[in-house]
Amino acid sequence: MSDTHYVLFYVEKPQASAAFYSALLQRAPVESSPTFALFVLDSGPKLGLWSRYTVEPAAAGRGGASELAFCVPDADALNQRHQEWSLRGLAILQAPTDMDFGRTFVALDPDGHRLRVFSPAAQPDAAAHPAETATAAAP
Repeated sequence: MSDTHYVLFYVEKPQASAAFYSALLQRAPVESSPTFALFVLDSGPKLGLWSRYTVEPAAAGRGGASELAFCVPDADALNQRHQEWSLRGLAILQAPTDMDFGRTFVALDPDGHRLRVFSPAAQPDAAAHPAETATAAAP
């Protein structure tokens, strides 16, 4: 089976969405046309912004049914990202909140796609996740 390397968002205006994500991600798209823009994220996956009017087969849904998640190292980084995005004018769907998996907030892009930022909860001990401990110890 092949690996998943792309996330595609269907958008109203690909060039406007590309400008939004260029500012948010602090990088230019690696590919851009009137109907599509492509970004390569730091961790390797690619984010495609495709015109909802030219995708085939036609897109049925709208933004908000899924999330693009960004992991940050700690609560301070999360709170700083929340402040930065708020100052940029992003709509905040969920203010910074502590949940069972860690601290998180959710913003929306111009098409209503959910952008979740989270900082994983600290694990009480390594024995709770033996697979992670084994991976970390491997040469």
